[in-house]
Amino acid sequence: MRVFLTADLDLRGIVKLLRREAVQLEDHISNTAREIVAAVLAEGDDALCRYTLLHDGYPIDTAAIEATALELAAAAAEVTPVDAEILEQAARRIDEYHQQQLRALGNEDWHYQEGEGIKLGQLARPLKRVGIYAPGGRAVYPSSVLMAAIPARVAGVSEIFLVSPLRNGRLNPLVALAARISGINRVFKIGGAQAIAALAYGTETIPPVDKIVGPGNAYVAAAKKQVFGQVAIDMIAGPSEILIIADRKSDAALVAADMIAQAEHDEMACAILVTDDTSLAARVEDEIARQLIDLPRGDIARRALKDHGAVIISRDIAEAFELANLYGPEHLEIMLPQPESWLKNVTNAGCVFLGESTPETLGDYMAGSNHILPTGGTARFSSPLGVYDFIKRTSLVYFSPENLAALGAAAARFARLEGLDGHARSINLRIKRK
Repeated sequence: MRVFLTADLDLRGIVKLLRREAVQLEDHISNTAREIVAAVLAEGDDALCRYTLLHDGYPIDTAAIEATALELAAAAAEVTPVDAEILEQAARRIDEYHQQQLRALGNEDWHYQEGEGIKLGQLARPLKRVGIYAPGGRAVYPSSVLMAAIPARVAGVSEIFLVSPLRNGRLNPLVALAARISGINRVFKIGGAQAIAALAYGTETIPPVDKIVGPGNAYVAAAKKQVFGQVAIDMIAGPSEILIIADRKSDAALVAADMIAQAEHDEMACAILVTDDTSLAARVEDEIARQLIDLPRGDIARRALKDHGAVIISRDIAEAFELANLYGPEHLEIMLPQPESWLKNVTNAGCVFLGESTPETLGDYMAGSNHILPTGGTARFSSPLGVYDFIKRTSLVYFSPENLAALGAAAARFARLEGLDGHARSINLRIKRK
């Protein structure tokens, strides 16, 4: 792993060296996705069937694109009762977290009166239809199905669709069960860029949605980027990342375990330790070497830590938080005594984990908070997926004829300052009639 000392480099210099590049999509990926999106827009279901056979390797006809209730039930029934209860428990906790979020957000219309004849306010309305992408190949994430669908349902979205490719000709049982638990209305057995295009533009079988959320491969990311504007999307997610702030009292074995847990995602994952104690840094590196020996995905984690891991020695803990805020990590672990006392120092992070008994893995599965988080430094300006992503707001304005006169003349003059005489006339006509 790389080692940096803040005594040798300024913080911005270190962050620049650590900086994750914005998600870059190779030209051939973008071009292929563009071809698929255009074909689905032009040909509908026929293109879905053709590209599913070409890229996902299984035949599907237009009558079988949507999974039936019997198919979903049969697939979900393959999950053992013990595993099914784990998904149910996770879903209950995710639901409760997002119900709390909804209460804090406030999902009701509001307005205020300005005197007798002016009313200003806002209407809050859920999106009508949302599409969720779930990978179905080597990477299967039923947890992400729960994380995407449950806040949409809590927000009041009336139609939630899932698209997910088959593997070996069958639905993944865990994905099928997650779909049933989370209240998804319809499941379509397609994946890839063609599934994104179908959700964006609609086909004979799949109605168009208002927003697409959920992780996918590079072709899915490219298609989401291309259809943005036709529909909303959650984000173009980059590699997963963690930044841990620890001191001399921290348990080196736990710090190492959490860095490895992040690094085993893939070879692009980022795992960073920031500490003011050189002794802890050395112990963590020793622990990482020891724990990697028998890890099934050890080669992946080892490469990620070599290329994208880092240990940073700061002058003090306050400086560690300065660096963390500049970096804007997806996951921030505060492995310090009385970790809550440091929250005032946090401005940029996707999710904060407090104390040694709160590993990031809890947030991935069972805590209840959403694990679809901003990556690549975008925590500086964006938020975790939540109820608010599925509620749109509409401004509300009312002026009585008497109150129109009071502000209308100023508004008309303002319009003329911008050279928009038609705007001014629309007000002055009303004032004259009054």
